[in-house]
Order: sequence, then structure tokens, then C-alpha cells
Amino acid sequence: MGARLGIRIAALLVAGLVAGAVLAGTPAAAQEFPVEAGVYLTADEVTYDRESGTVTARGNVEVSRDDRTLLADEITYAQTTDVLSASGNVSLLEPTGEVLFASRVELSGDLKDGIVEDIRVILEDLARIAANGARLSADDTTEMRRAVYSPCDLCPDDPTRPPLWQIKAVKVVHDKKRKMIEYSDAWMEIAGVPVAYTPYFSHPDPTVRRRSGFLAPSVGGSSDLGLIAQVPYYYVIDEHSDLTATPIYTDKEGPLLAAEYRRMFQHGRIEVSGSITEDSEDDVRGHIFGEGRLDIDETWRAGIDVERSSDDTFLRRYGFNQQSEFQQSELTSRVFAEGFRKRNYMAINAYAFQGLREFDDPGTTPWVFPMLDYNHVGEVDRYGGRPSLDANLMALTRTGGTDTRRLSVRGGWQRPFVGAIGDLLSVEASFQGDLYHVDSLDRGGTDGEFSGVTGRFVPQVAMNWRYPLAKTSGTISQSIEPIAQVIVSPYGGNPNAIPNEDSQDFEFDETNLFSTNRFTGVDRVESGPRVNYGLRWGVFGNKGGSTTILVGQSYRLKSDDTFADQSGLDDDLSDIVARAHVSPRGHLDVYYRTRLDKDDLSARRNEVKLSAGPPALRLNADYVFFERQADSEFPAREELTTSVSAQFSRYWRGQVSAKSDLADSEMRSAGLGLTYEDECLVFSTNLTRTFFEDRDLKPTDAILFSVTFKTLGEVATKVQ
Repeated sequence: MGARLGIRIAALLVAGLVAGAVLAGTPAAAQEFPVEAGVYLTADEVTYDRESGTVTARGNVEVSRDDRTLLADEITYAQTTDVLSASGNVSLLEPTGEVLFASRVELSGDLKDGIVEDIRVILEDLARIAANGARLSADDTTEMRRAVYSPCDLCPDDPTRPPLWQIKAVKVVHDKKRKMIEYSDAWMEIAGVPVAYTPYFSHPDPTVRRRSGFLAPSVGGSSDLGLIAQVPYYYVIDEHSDLTATPIYTDKEGPLLAAEYRRMFQHGRIEVSGSITEDSEDDVRGHIFGEGRLDIDETWRAGIDVERSSDDTFLRRYGFNQQSEFQQSELTSRVFAEGFRKRNYMAINAYAFQGLREFDDPGTTPWVFPMLDYNHVGEVDRYGGRPSLDANLMALTRTGGTDTRRLSVRGGWQRPFVGAIGDLLSVEASFQGDLYHVDSLDRGGTDGEFSGVTGRFVPQVAMNWRYPLAKTSGTISQSIEPIAQVIVSPYGGNPNAIPNEDSQDFEFDETNLFSTNRFTGVDRVESGPRVNYGLRWGVFGNKGGSTTILVGQSYRLKSDDTFADQSGLDDDLSDIVARAHVSPRGHLDVYYRTRLDKDDLSARRNEVKLSAGPPALRLNADYVFFERQADSEFPAREELTTSVSAQFSRYWRGQVSAKSDLADSEMRSAGLGLTYEDECLVFSTNLTRTFFEDRDLKPTDAILFSVTFKTLGEVATKVQ
């Protein structure tokens, strides 16, 4: 019977198989089989022997039952024994996504129990298991003998060569209910060479996303800490939370315990990490970082951020803070609640800070509680303008130094216009009113210390004008836009009885060129009439390339001594600020920012970011230079960071990096890395040298080798 039948007959015994076809006999013959729903058979040819109760199917045979599908060249089903035999290109598709290949199988009628010869298994993540034989059990276990496991592809030129790595075992059991693959008498081979043996080994199968167990250990060394060894353990508490505990042994400083806890809620989450140790000096050291978020309702959410360390250098010495000395100079803890509704925003915050620099004084480090912020942007009124209102309430307390309580209110109204020639104009009127109560404010000079109530009221009017022009020629579009801003406010907006708590970090650049108040906070305001002007130009290609330039300057009728020397705004005419971004189509991106002295055009600040080249050879460079401003806590800085990465081949890549302090002609750090990665293995080696010193932190050489066996985990060693 040569034509493919593709007919469901829903017949055979309860435990068995159903075959569908036009049988050789009368239609009454088909009625001799009990009806069984959910079983399908298709084949080029199907025959039935009534005397032996045997069904035989040949040619492109496909049998499906209970999410299992069996494919073969030929199958035979014995009704009396409920045994199905299949041979020739046998494939069994499991409900879990696995695919089993074999030369011959004998299965029960429900396709769950049986014997498999010459089995090969493709798991969900495309890893493979091959074995001489296997037994399938109805309890969803597959037991394989003389088995090999590997996710590595075979060499296309010589498939007989062993894969890059593989695990061989006398017995391998895949328990689909527990979702585990277990090995007995197993050894690992790399390029066909045995390198490790274990009597027992197990790992989750690819369907598992979270499972308790030990993670890859690491062993290394440090001139400060001596031998370092750690074995993390990952514990799944429930489907919403987990814990990772990492005991760390150090030869010179004793044991350390690190841990991380995570939990997800329906309307929030918690993440907490920390560590604790008792060092060789019998000092208890450690840290805690935490973050929590809670969505209270559609308007309000609350949160907490915790960053605390036992001392200034612990995080960097034990590797919990890998940032450079220019970055993490303090730890910030916060508790807050904030609400969003239409055009309104309100936040309640409390802050605690911990300085990590040697000269930080805990007595002058403030506690902020409470800090209340309210922001409102109104609807457009009948005159075409839009009102706005900002309010702030803050209480700042120190154990030694100035205490500050502040209430600040800022209101404004803005109205845009379109001119007759297409120019854009907006007018803004605003005011800022501040009320302060301070204790022990050192005003310097002969004014002495001040305690009491003070305040200010600063009205302001601003007019902004822009005239955007555009032109297109072929595939290139250009735009040029002159910009001008006039601001009028009274002089003397910063009496020395008002403390400066939130406006000390100030930098004049192109980002705040057209700001009505360039200070970062509330405590300082710009005063007096002033004019800001600039020019923005851009050229854009229709295939993505672009170049943009912005240059501008500020002029005030009278100098404002609120701005420090070398700030760029300490004279009537400001320094020139500019920005250029060149990104032609291809593998080049250059970003440049500068501030030029108004008198001789010498650079007071330069920043260059360069990225050039294809992935095969990529250069990245970051240059930063700025002068120190008077009364600033930040020193002058000139630094160059470079890296060159190369993709040598499909599997090999490397990188060289360096960071230099050009002001002191010193190297800060240098690194060299080499990585091999294919479908089953990642091997990398990194050599680094750091030159930074800070109290008990010394210059360090380090070399790190790491091996990741994909689907199994990581193994890493480190020597310093």
C-alpha cells in the first residue's frame, strides 16, 4: 500500500499504540481494535497480521502520543506483549525538548519504557550525550552506559577527532523530574587527554534556570592577603528568593564570609550583599550594600539604599569595590518615598554619607533629614503660557560644624512665541524665595560665626531667542542655529549668612551655557544682568553620518564674586565653551568638549573621546584635562586612558589598556588580556598592574586565568 495514508484510526490497547490505515480486510476488521484517543500514526505502508496481533509500518513512519513523537524507517508493534520495535534512522522527540537518536529501540506502547541501542541525545541547549546503550523508564529517567557528554562541535574536516572537551562516564543518568544529569565514575578529557577524575559529578539539565549547589571555586594569591581560596554556594530559598554565601580563606588575614540575598515581590524587590571578617590585627571589618524598592500604588513608591563600610580601604583591599580612586569617594545611604501624578512630583528623602578619602572628617559629614521636594508644571493658560512651581524643605545636621534648615520656593511662568521670520522666542518670569535657619556658620574673614535666621528673595526675567535654518543638498542636510539669551535679576543674591551646602561642585561648560542658574543646587544663585549667546551647526548624511558643533560664551555687566577664580565665569566676559561630535558613516566616533580662556584661547578644560576602527582592530581613547578652581576640593587633573582591542580570528581576541596621570607623569594602571571563545569554552588570561597607593593599599601586580566550560560553570585562578 504505497501511498502515504496519514489516517488516524485511534485504535489499539490502553497501554499501546494506535495505527491508522485502510487495513487489508473488511471495514469490520478495524472494529476489532478498542478505540484509544490521542494517538496518531502516518507511514508510507501499514500492514496488520491478525494471527499474531502485529502491526508493521514502513517508510517515513511517524508515531505521536502524549507529546512524544517517534520517527523511524520501520516499526513493529506486538499487541500481545505491548512492545514496539523501531529501526532505521530512529528519532524520539521528548516533551522537554530533547531529541534522542538511535539505530534501534524497543519501547512500551506508551513510548515511555524501553531499551535503546547506540543512543545519541541532543539537549535543549544543543549539548550532546552519546552512549552505547540506554534504558528509558516511565519515571522520566534515562540511564546510559559508557556515555560521553559535550557541547562542543566536532571538527568538520575530521569528525573522528575528539571534541575540545568532553566528560566520559561509566554511567550517566538524566532524571527529567529532578532536572539533573548525574555521572558515575567520570573523567574530563581536553583534546582527548584525560585531565581530571571524580567518582560522582552532577549538574542541572538545560531546562533549569535556578538550582541550589556549589558554584565554581577560585584560587589565587595576593601580596597583601596571601593565598586566597573561595567556594561560593548558591541556595534557592523559594521561587522568589535566593542566597549566595561565599566563604573566603586568606592566608595572611584569616577567613572572610561574603553573602548576597535577593527577593522579588509582586510589587517590589530587595537585594542585600555584605561581608565580615576579623583580620590579623583582630579588627572586625566588613561592609553592607542594599537596595529595596516597593510600589505602594499607582502614584507612590518607596525605597531604601544602603552603602556602609567598616573603614575607608576595606572595599578596595578585598576587591568589593573595583572603581578607581577618582570615582567612589563616598558611600551614600538613602531612604525615600516619591509620588508621580499628572504634572506633579513629590519626594521625601533622608540621606547619610560616609567619606572614603583620607582627609574626610566624620564630624563634618552631614545627615540630611528630611528633604522634601515638590515640582509642578501647569497646563497652558489662556495667554499661551505655562506656570511652574518648585518647593524644597531640608534639614541638615552635623556632629561638628554647621547645621542648616532651609525652606525654598521657586515659581515661574513661561510663554513661547514664533516670530515673523520663523525665529523662536520664549519669555520667562520667575522668582526664588529662601528662608534659612543656621547654627555655627563660619563666614570667614572678619565676619566671624553666624547663627540665626536669614533669607533672600530673587526675582528674574529671561528671554530666549533661536533662529534655526536648514538646507538640503543632495544626500547632505545642514542646519545652523544662532542662539541668544538675556537674563535680568538683581545683584547680591548670595549673602555670606547663607551656607553653601549643595552648590559646591560647579563646572561651567556647554551643558549649562543657557541655564538661568548654573549652580547645581539651591544655595547659590546667579545674580545681575547677563547675556548668553552661541551658535549651533550640524551636517547630517542620509545614511547616518553626522557632525555637530556648539560654541558659546556669556557676558555680564558686572562681575560676580560668587564664582571662584579659574571657574570661567569670574570676570565680566566668560571663557568660551564648545562641543564637537564627529561621527561619519563607518568606524569612527570622536567627541570633544573644551573651555578656552577668553584672553589667549588657552585650554582650561579639554575632553576627548575617540573610538576608531572595525571590530578586528578597535582603538578607544579618553583624554581629560581641567584646571583646579579656587576653593575646590578637587585637584587639577590630566589623564589619558587608552585601549586597543583586536579580533585575531573567529575564536581569538585580545586587548591592551593603560591609564596615565599626565600631570604627574605617572602610570596609574596597565593591562593585557587574551581570550579564546568558541561554542563550548571560554579561556581568558589578564595581566594587570596598578600603581595607586592609599594607606594600606599598595601597588599590585595580578595575573588572572579563567576557564568557562559552557553548560557547566567557571574555574578561575588568580595570582597577585
